[in-house]
Amino acid sequence: MMNQHQKRIRTSHTHGFTLLEVMVAMLIFSIGLLGLAGLHVAGLSNNKTADLRGLAVIMTYDMAERIRANNSGASGDYDAVGTTAATAPGTNCVLSTGCTNPDDIADWDIFEWKTTLASAMPSGIGTVTRANSTSPFVITVMWDEARTGVNGTACSGDPSVDLKCYTMEFLP
Repeated sequence: MMNQHQKRIRTSHTHGFTLLEVMVAMLIFSIGLLGLAGLHVAGLSNNKTADLRGLAVIMTYDMAERIRANNSGASGDYDAVGTTAATAPGTNCVLSTGCTNPDDIADWDIFEWKTTLASAMPSGIGTVTRANSTSPFVITVMWDEARTGVNGTACSGDPSVDLKCYTMEFLP
C-alpha cells in the first residue's frame, strides 16, 4: 500500500498545457498568420500586374482594329505615332456629323488611343511604327509597372530605367 507522501506526489502532477507550451503555440500560429498576410499582399500585387499586362494587350489590339477599320488611312497616317502627349485633332469625329476623310479618322483614332492609354495605365504611352507600306505595323504600349516614376522608352527590360513594354506586329 502507498503511504501518504507517495500519494501526494502523484496527485501533485497537473494535467493540461503549461504556459510555455501555450506561448510556443501562439508564436507558431503568429508566424503562420504573418506568412498568410505576406501571400495575400503578393497575390494582390501580382493581380494588378496581370491586370495591367492584360490591358496592354487590349490596347494594342484596339489600335490594330482602328487601323484595319480605316484601311484608306493605313497607307501612311499611322506609320509614325510617337510617344508625345495626345493633342486634340481639328475635327472631333464623335461630336461632328462624322469623319469621312481618312486623315481625320486617323488623327482622331490616335488621339483617343493616346488619351485612353494615359488615363488607364500608370505613365501609359504608346507608339505605332511602320518601315514601309509592305512591312508590318509595330504597336508598342508602355507603362510604369513598378510605379517608380521611370520614363525611359527604350524597352530594355530594366524597370529602374525603362517603362514596361508590350509590342505586337501585324499586317492590316
